[in-house]
Amino acid sequence: MRVLIIAHDHVSPPGPVAERFRHHGFEVEGFLVVPEADFPEPNVVREFPDLAGYDVIVPMGAPWGAWDDDRIGNWLAPELEFLAKAIAQDTPIFGICFGGQLLARALGGSVAPGPKPEIGWTVVHSDRPDLVSAGPWFQFHYDRWQLSGAALEVARNSVSSQAFTNARNLGVQFHPELTPEMLAGWLNNGGRDLVIKDGQDPDVLLAHTAAEQSAAKERTYRLVDAFLSDVAKLI
Repeated sequence: MRVLIIAHDHVSPPGPVAERFRHHGFEVEGFLVVPEADFPEPNVVREFPDLAGYDVIVPMGAPWGAWDDDRIGNWLAPELEFLAKAIAQDTPIFGICFGGQLLARALGGSVAPGPKPEIGWTVVHSDRPDLVSAGPWFQFHYDRWQLSGAALEVARNSVSSQAFTNARNLGVQFHPELTPEMLAGWLNNGGRDLVIKDGQDPDVLLAHTAAEQSAAKERTYRLVDAFLSDVAKLI
């Protein structure tokens, strides 16, 4: 089996999410949308891979808005079409943060800026703790989705919806793939100022992430396991 992991920027590797897919025998293939050289001007033209031959699609996070067609529309529209085709063909999708927002849009929902950013480790309220545990999960987003009737919300907090299912698809608002090294990459590419603007200390956030790493990886493994067995029905 093959999984296509769509990275939207050069500092967001799939980390333990890819590890767990490999554990289950998947061949992991990556696709980078915005190369490092284009990061300052991200509205690149991208042709997405042929969907045939992939058993799962995993669109991941991004520092841009899933609603911002003006800034990233050259590849945002084709990716939405790619995900809509996957939905129509019943190819399972596991959407992470920005990827979850794209999944919500592809299912007929919408995405817009939320009332406040969510940055840091957060507990969520889950109707399906067997699928999406309470966490804590790492958050770094400014937007939130509004789901269509095609999607079933399964987790939330007081700021935004946190997870939903649809057929063989799962979208989550948080970052199960996060590692301390990944967060350091985000902080070094504009994230430090955003964390400070949110009233937080980036170094403390990084230390918290390092302390949480072992338990967070186990939560991520359980999440991927549950997605593959209970939602995608592939194992």
